[in-house]
Formats: sequence, C-alpha cells, structure tokens
Amino acid sequence: MSAVIHPTAIIAPGAEIHPSVQVGPYAVIGEHVRIGAHTTIGAHAVIDGWTEIGEENRIFPGAAIGLESQDKKTDGSLSVVRIGDRNRIREYVTINRATKAGEATIIGNDNLLMAYVHVAHNCVLQNRIVISNAVSLAGHIVVESGAVIGGMSGLHQFVHVGRNAMIGGMSRVERDVPPYMLVEGNPARVRSLNLVGLERAGLRDGQEGEVFKQLKQAYRLLYRSDLLLKEAIAEIRQISDLEHLQHLCNFLEASQGSERRGPTPGSK
Repeated sequence: MSAVIHPTAIIAPGAEIHPSVQVGPYAVIGEHVRIGAHTTIGAHAVIDGWTEIGEENRIFPGAAIGLESQDKKTDGSLSVVRIGDRNRIREYVTINRATKAGEATIIGNDNLLMAYVHVAHNCVLQNRIVISNAVSLAGHIVVESGAVIGGMSGLHQFVHVGRNAMIGGMSRVERDVPPYMLVEGNPARVRSLNLVGLERAGLRDGQEGEVFKQLKQAYRLLYRSDLLLKEAIAEIRQISDLEHLQHLCNFLEASQGSERRGPTPGSK
C-alpha cells in the first residue's frame, strides 16, 4: 500500500506519512510532520512545524495546522502540536503550535472543530468536544471532554471549560466555565445546568438519574442560594462522594488559584 498523494501536493522529504494516508490537491506538508493511518488531508491544507497527527482524522480543505504561535514571545523554538485520533477538522481551521520550546498544543480524540475555528498556542482540548463555526480560543485554554462551544464565541486566554459544559453562541467567555453548566452572554453568565448535554451523556435516565438529581442540588447551592462559594462547595461535598460532584468541587476550587480566571458567576 502506498499513500494516495495528489501530484500537486508538496510533501517535504522528512515527513512521515502512513501508507494509508490520502493527501489532496495543493496540500503542503512540512519536514517534521507525522501523520497516522487512514487520515485524509484536504486540498490546500497546510500542516507544518513539529506536528503529530494520529489515525482516522479528517482534515478538510484550507486548514492550517502547526504554524508558529501568534504570541509575540515566540522565537521559533521546537514546540509541537499533538492531535489524537478520529477528529474532524473542518475548512480553514487554524491550530497553532505552542510558544516555547518543549511545550505543546494538544487535541485529543473524537473532536469536531467546525469551519474557521482558531485554536491558539498551548491550548489543550480533551475528547468528544464540539466547537462550532468561527469560535476563537486564545492561548493556554483547557477544554474538558464533552464540552460544546457555540458559534462565534470568543474565549479569553487561560480560561478552563469544564466537562459536559455548554457555551451559547456569540458569548464572550472571560472566566472559567464550571462542568455541567450552560453559560451564555456578553459577558457570559451561568444560566442553568446543561440539560441537553447531560441527557446526551446519559446522566438523566436510569441509575445515572441519581447523578442528575445531585447535580441539580449542587446547582441550587451554587447559583440559587445566598451561600458564599466556599460554603456552597462545602455543602456540595456533603451531598455524596459521587465522582461528578467531586469533580465539580475540585474544578471550582482550582479556578480560584492564582493562575486561573475564577469561575463564571450566575445570572442575576
């Protein structure tokens, strides 16, 4: 088996491409790129820098991956982009590599990045994330598994987005988005539990329905009571030792650290 490479594509001699990879017209693949099995690269895509791409990814026309950071501090050092398996990276998505030597921008598995999404330097995206059209992620953002980000939203650098959270379209997100919550607005505010996301994650039915009940209790303590945040967290920890609740509490406590943005407040 040999890779199916269109004759107009430009592949640097040092690039490592699995024999099952397909490369479309006028695509450009750089010297230090590695691409895993059954991945397809669309027309006019550019993949450069020290970029590692796993298996069964679909990279659509015009995407630009692995180019150097737009951070003014970048000096062209050996920093990387690492992309896992089964991701769909749509038209004109840009994914920049990290700023400093030895650092990485990381995309996990089974993510969908729709057209014109920008993922800046040092971002970490976990698994099964959906990012809608024209979303911009600034540097050093972390998005946990199962999150959904609505179209044309902008996220401030160093923001963390919790698992199974939902950000409504056209939101300005300047603080951390707690797990399992729905935030929306300019500036974004917590509006409710992410009911649709929790249902899709199987957390509203059967035995998992108990998780949903406890998350509802946690939401009321955080956003519908007069408790201070630290008091609400203490109350939530007493509800049960359920992993989902403990993850929520751990996220909120970490969000108040010196290098974090602080949690998004609730709506009035």
